[in-house]
Amino acid sequence: MYIYDSVKKSKQKFESLREGKVSLYVCGPTVYDDAHLGHAKSALVFDLLRRVLEAEGYDVLFARNITDIDDKIINKAQDSGISTAEIAERYTAAYHRDMAAIGVRAPTLEPKATESIDAMAEMIQKLLDRGHAYRISNGDIYFDTSSDKNYLSLSNRQSSENVSRVEKVSEKRNEADFALWKAVPGEGVAFDSPFGRGRPGWHLECSAMIERYVTSGEGEYAIDIHGGGADLLFPHHENEAAQTRCATNRELAKYWMHNGFVTIGGEKMSKSLGNSFFLKDALKAYHGEVLRFYLLSTHYRGDFNFNEEDLISSKRRLDRLYRLKKRLFGLTAEYIDTEFKKNLLEALGDDLNVSKAYALIDELISQANEALDTNPKDKAYRQSLLSALATVETVLGFGGQNPFEYFQFGLDDTTKIKINDLVAKRSEAKRAKNFGLSDSLRDELTSMGVAIMDTADGTFWEMRE
Repeated sequence: MYIYDSVKKSKQKFESLREGKVSLYVCGPTVYDDAHLGHAKSALVFDLLRRVLEAEGYDVLFARNITDIDDKIINKAQDSGISTAEIAERYTAAYHRDMAAIGVRAPTLEPKATESIDAMAEMIQKLLDRGHAYRISNGDIYFDTSSDKNYLSLSNRQSSENVSRVEKVSEKRNEADFALWKAVPGEGVAFDSPFGRGRPGWHLECSAMIERYVTSGEGEYAIDIHGGGADLLFPHHENEAAQTRCATNRELAKYWMHNGFVTIGGEKMSKSLGNSFFLKDALKAYHGEVLRFYLLSTHYRGDFNFNEEDLISSKRRLDRLYRLKKRLFGLTAEYIDTEFKKNLLEALGDDLNVSKAYALIDELISQANEALDTNPKDKAYRQSLLSALATVETVLGFGGQNPFEYFQFGLDDTTKIKINDLVAKRSEAKRAKNFGLSDSLRDELTSMGVAIMDTADGTFWEMRE
C-alpha cells in the first residue's frame, strides 16, 4: 500500500511501526456550530483510509479528538446565554449524528480537550523543563520556536512566512512563538493547573492527547499516521510536531496526510465567506449514502468543488448499484469474491485512488446486468455479485441499504404511511383472491408514482423516477 506523505511530498510505501497494527490520529471538530461539507469531506477521507487498512488486515487504532473549549465556543455560549459545556455537548451530538448519516464510523478513541487538561499541563511542564517554553509577565506560557532547529521542517515554509499567522505579543521572544497556556484572570472560563487558572493553546491539544492516549511510548515516531485538512498543515500541524519533538525527543508521525478543500463556486468553504453549506441541510435533500458517494468521488488530495449538478449525476451512478442490488434481492452471500476484493484494494492501495475503484464498480455493474439479462438464474454468479457488493459496502461504506428503502428517500412520513397501507391492503386482497380489488389498488399506487415488486419475502415498493 502506498500513501502520499505531505512532508516528503511523494507517495511512500506504507510500513507500520508495529506489525499488524496502525495508529491513526485525525484532528476532529471544534464544536461551536454544525458540521459543513468541508468537515464531511475530511471525515470521509480518513474513514475510507481506516476501512482500507482494516481490509488489508491491520488492527487500526483510530483516534479523533473533540475540541470542546475554544474562544469560538465561549463566544457562542455568551451569545446563546448558556454554558460552554452545553454548547459543546449540543454540537458534539449534532456532529455525531451527521457523521453517522454519511456512514462515518465512530473512532476507537475520541478524547475531549476539557478531559485532557492534565495531559496538556504535563507536556507544558516538560517543555519548560527542557528550555523550549517560557512564561511572560501576565502568566501566559509560549513555545520558543527558536529552540527547535527543525521548526518549519513539516510545512517547508520560510520563517518570514510565519509571522502573519500568529498573534502579536510584546514580550514574546520571537514573533513566531505560539501560546501553550493562556492565563485567565477573574471569572473567565478557565481550568486549574500548576501554572494557575487558564486555558490551553489549541496547538497543544493534539500533541498532548496523542502522547497520553495513542502513542506506543517507544521508537522514533509517536504514531503511524496523522491526518487532517490541508489548512491544518501550517501552523497547526507544524506546531504540534514541534511540541512533540521537543517534549519527547521523537517525531510525532511517520506519515502525514492532508485532504484538499471543499469549494463552492471556486471559493474555499468557510463561514467568513458566507458560503458554508451545512451537512445537515444537504442531508434533508439527499440520502447520506449519496453524499458519501459524491464527496468521495474525487481524489482526497485535490480540492473538491461542490456542484449540485455533479451531485445529481453522482446519485444516478449510485442508483445503478442499487438497481443491481434489487435484481439480487432475497439472496445472501455465501462466500467472498476474492478476485474483486483484490482488484478493489489494489486500486485503493494506490493512495486511495477512488477513480480506479469507482471504475471497477461501474464495470462490475455493467457486466452484471448483461450477464443477468442472459442468464438470470445463474445462482453461482449471483452469489459472486452479492459478495462483490458486500466488499464495496465494507471498504467504501456505501451500497449497504435495503434497495427499496433507498429509493424511498425523501418521502414524508404521512405519504409513506399511506403507501404502506395501500400495499398491505393489496397483499391482503391477493391472499383473499380478490383480484379485482388487488388490481385497482395497484393502479392507485401506480398513479402515485409507486412501483411495486412481489417477492418470496413479501411486497416491496419504491418511487419511480
